[in-house]
Amino acid sequence: MWKLSNWSYSNQRKLIIFAFSIVPIILLVTFAYLPVVNMVKYSFTDWNGFSKHLDYVGLKNYKTIFTDPEYFAVFKVSLYYFFATFVQMALALYFATILSFNVRFKNFFKGVLFLPSLLNGVAIGFVFLFFFKPDGTFDTVLHALGLGSYIQLWLGNPGIINISLAGASIWRYMGFNFIIFLGAISSISKDIYEASDIDGANRWHQFMHIILPSIKKILQLNLILAVSGAISAFDIPYIMTGGSNGSETFVIQTVDLAFKYSKVGLASAMAVVLLLIVVIVTLIQRLLIKEEKA
Repeated sequence: MWKLSNWSYSNQRKLIIFAFSIVPIILLVTFAYLPVVNMVKYSFTDWNGFSKHLDYVGLKNYKTIFTDPEYFAVFKVSLYYFFATFVQMALALYFATILSFNVRFKNFFKGVLFLPSLLNGVAIGFVFLFFFKPDGTFDTVLHALGLGSYIQLWLGNPGIINISLAGASIWRYMGFNFIIFLGAISSISKDIYEASDIDGANRWHQFMHIILPSIKKILQLNLILAVSGAISAFDIPYIMTGGSNGSETFVIQTVDLAFKYSKVGLASAMAVVLLLIVVIVTLIQRLLIKEEKA
């Protein structure tokens, strides 16, 4: 009769590893890799999501994405979120630099800045929906400051709607970058600051010659991730506008094409494009990190 005790320790170890790994691997293949393979296959078809027959159209869907103004316009919308990322990172770095030194109520301000990162994107969308609505919070503040003449339809004017949504995105993600920058800055030895004080350096000199060089890798990483983050914006614009008035993002358009207009083939092609952008961004990130180490 076969007994596990007759096996060597090495074979028992391999069996245990295999037994504990097989279920996660099956789940990973079933819910991650297999859908990606199917998505790539559907991107070369005009499948509507219901029919059993697939008509292959080659690269037609990809050509449509990059040549049809109706679909290519979403890339322009992504630029608002991309530039908003620079504003968000600048603010996060500014506050992280200030709060890395001894200031009054430092812990209180840390909590206030980080709080939005703990909130759900759907909740933030509803908060800013009331914030930007006519006669809402923002309009009330402008009236109180005597700037009532500047009031607009913040979510109804196609010329400024994406700026409003990008502003909400800045408020949501700034706290996350703030904590990352604060942690990186706090890891700098205090002896370096003391030595620079002796040499007569002010805060600006310390920021330019001590802080920035020390967190260079963190800045590079966040800048690279800004590309994929800008093109994958979804929850805030979807909750606040549903993609109307020229605020439709890449992901919103993909979801609408697949589930509202039954263009699963075209939606799959857009998802593949997004996946390729994320992969390219990741490769660039790895190359930059390797160059820094070298």
